Amino acid sequence: PDLTGHEKFGLGNVKYNISRIHVTAVELPSASISLLPGSGIKLVIGNASLTIDMNWNIRTWMFKDSGRGTVHISKVFVTAIFSTPLDNTGPTSISLTSCRTASGDIDIKLNGKT
Repeated sequence: PDLTGHEKFGLGNVKYNISRIHVTAVELPSASISLLPGSGIKLVIGNASLTIDMNWNIRTWMFKDSGRGTVHISKVFVTAIFSTPLDNTGPTSISLTSCRTASGDIDIKLNGKT
C-alpha cells in the first residue's frame, strides 16, 4: 500500500506520499529452520538484504518535488519462533510466539522528477 502523511517541521507542514512500492530483490544467504521438541519451529535468517523501488513526492507551503527512489536494507537478522499445538481436534494451526529482528545498514537514494 501507499504511504501518505504529513510531518510538522519548523515553519510548516511537509506532506508526503510514497507510492508504487515494489520489492525488487531479496537475498537470504543464511537461513535455517529447526524443530523445537514439543513446542514448535524456530526460523533463523542471517545477513539478509532487501531492495525496494518506489515513487515519492513531497509538498510544503514553499515548494514541491517528486521522483523515484531506491531503499537497500542490508545486514538483516531475524529469529522467529512459531508454536504448533499438538492436539488433533481440528486443522493444524501455526502462531507466531516471538520475533526478533535487527538491521545494520539502510541506504536511501532519491532521484528528482519522475
